[in-house]
Amino acid sequence: MNIFTESVPFYKMQGCGNDFVVIDNRELGVPVSAMADWAKAVCARAFGVCADGLFFLENADNPSLAFRWHFYNSDGSRAEMCGNASRCAAKLAHAIGLAPAELAFGTDAGPIRAKVLLDGPEEGRVKVQLTPPLRTETDIVIDVDGSPLTVHFTDTGVPHTVVFVDDVKSVDIMDLGPKIRYHERFAPAGTNVNFAQVLDEKTMLLRTYERGVEAETYACGTGAAATQLLAHTLGLTGDHADLTTTGNEVLTVFLENGMVFLQGAAELTFQGEFYLKPMGLSL
Repeated sequence: MNIFTESVPFYKMQGCGNDFVVIDNRELGVPVSAMADWAKAVCARAFGVCADGLFFLENADNPSLAFRWHFYNSDGSRAEMCGNASRCAAKLAHAIGLAPAELAFGTDAGPIRAKVLLDGPEEGRVKVQLTPPLRTETDIVIDVDGSPLTVHFTDTGVPHTVVFVDDVKSVDIMDLGPKIRYHERFAPAGTNVNFAQVLDEKTMLLRTYERGVEAETYACGTGAAATQLLAHTLGLTGDHADLTTTGNEVLTVFLENGMVFLQGAAELTFQGEFYLKPMGLSL
């Protein structure tokens, strides 16, 4: 069979450097049972398109939702939610006529509300209302390499541990990140790990080791939300803060009436098609 006879169109998007492949699955019909394998193949560096994650857009069963997604990390693990990807999903859905500028869509973590900002100084950015945070715990002491380490935890759609440090640039994230991510305290699901430096009550620096990617990423939206929520709980910040990520982008997190809102960039970087046979995929 000619390898060029079966191809799939895709979009490539990034939210503050967190990059994703997006597939419109409304007519394509990739079954959920195959999606993890597609994510591993398509997200692979050198052998695929290369991305932190992949998500499929589908029609929603609920008429109050514009669409639903299936989100997978690059290792094929399914994630309940991703803050940066949610902004990308909303912006793309609006651009291709799948949704209005103000919308709600379905995720494994529940409905996500979003607004694509169409004018003013924030034009092009997207604001999303995340699901209500769960299981917030502060001042958890865990053992890491025989020494106590104080961390804080919350679930902003996916589990996040936050460590506040004096100098975030000096953290050996590829050493410390996995030790917390796989720590028995957070088993069996594991946790994303955020290292944050508070500069003032409205500004922080943030680095994130992402579960599923198993590396530091340029940004993590739910991680930024978790960090601001915990910083505010500890009295370190006010009700909103700007967090500068590893990719030198700024994510703004607002705490309003018990809800968490995330605002930041979302960009369509390119679109194209990939061929199924070289990736070991089929329809």
